[in-house]
Amino acid sequence: MENENPGRVVHGGNLLWHRRHSGRHLLDFSANLNPFPPEIAWEPDLSALTSYPDDRYEALREAIGRIFHREPEEIAVGNGSMELIRVFSRVALSPGDRFYAEAPTFGEYELSARLAGALPAVDPAGARVRFLCNPNNPTGTLLSADTVGGHLRQVREGSGILFLDEAFIELSDPRQSLASRKDPALFVLRSLTKCFAVPGLRFGYGFGDPGLIARMELERPPWTVNAFAEQFALLAFRNFDRLEESRKKIATEREWLSGKLRSLGLAPLPSSVNFLLVPLGEPASGLAERLLTHGILVRDCASFGLPDSIRIAVRTREENGQLIEALAACLR
Repeated sequence: MENENPGRVVHGGNLLWHRRHSGRHLLDFSANLNPFPPEIAWEPDLSALTSYPDDRYEALREAIGRIFHREPEEIAVGNGSMELIRVFSRVALSPGDRFYAEAPTFGEYELSARLAGALPAVDPAGARVRFLCNPNNPTGTLLSADTVGGHLRQVREGSGILFLDEAFIELSDPRQSLASRKDPALFVLRSLTKCFAVPGLRFGYGFGDPGLIARMELERPPWTVNAFAEQFALLAFRNFDRLEESRKKIATEREWLSGKLRSLGLAPLPSSVNFLLVPLGEPASGLAERLLTHGILVRDCASFGLPDSIRIAVRTREENGQLIEALAACLR
């Protein structure tokens, strides 16, 4: 039914669970992390554990603001980008409101909107909130800044809000970002998890109108960014420009991996980022299970509404080679 919640969203990155239940070492191609993150000499300051974090996160917001040319009051921070999706949805949507998220895309938008009492819209023109992932997960498609700006104009004309998820844009083409654009009808979400390959730390941030950010801050529980996550984030932002080297290496590996997949008779979709969507022409679950026996974990895309596709992360050349060897054996 229309008002039923879709249930807990399936994600990649279940490496620890699979290792625990299989007892095997696995290569994780299901989580889209930077395979070439900048090396950061971080040693956690244990003395930080004896004090509560500054719940205003002034130093952190100032550091982010210097990179993106935003004021601290325009910046939200949270315990991973997922927390900010939930908080935004509770603030921006009311029961009975309509939201729009074009499929296939990240499933947490729909769940968060439905948990806020909102209902899906067939036509984006009638939506209070439009969710847009750029680059999109799972397709890897990147829209230009001009194209996204066109979506923003349409949303603004309908008195709505564009929720723009740019979690992967630093691994794609940050020139297409709208993070520095100030508009009351726009909220831009970012994440350090993907570009610095630190999913265990949980740190997300975003940009929006000061009024929206203030309401999100009221909704956000206190101290959701822990002291270690804050320490790492401050150091990461001082090394943000080094992600340019990551983007170059990812592009090289993506091209190599795409070519090898095509040599196996597969047809990966064009991608701008550090993962590839690969249609199979058959249910993906079978291939995913066979790959597990070879020590390879990939993302079965049934939860995206694509039961005949897998999503694979771009990793290092040696690891990508192991994936190709396993695929060749499984496709025979």
